Amino acid sequence: MLHGMSTTVEPSSERSAAEVNEEIRALWLRSGGTLSVEQREEYQRLVQEWASVLPQAAAEAA
Repeated sequence: MLHGMSTTVEPSSERSAAEVNEEIRALWLRSGGTLSVEQREEYQRLVQEWASVLPQAAAEAA
């Protein structure tokens, strides 16, 4: 049985923008620069997560 990944990002204070960014970089390194369909879905989820924590990171830096 296949399950689709949710594109809804739950706000989370558990990971910082830097941590999510590091995971994005690792995904690109593992992929060799070309993302599969599954990796693209993971990339989109990570970018959405990163964008959701970015305002929090900016506020903490101020």
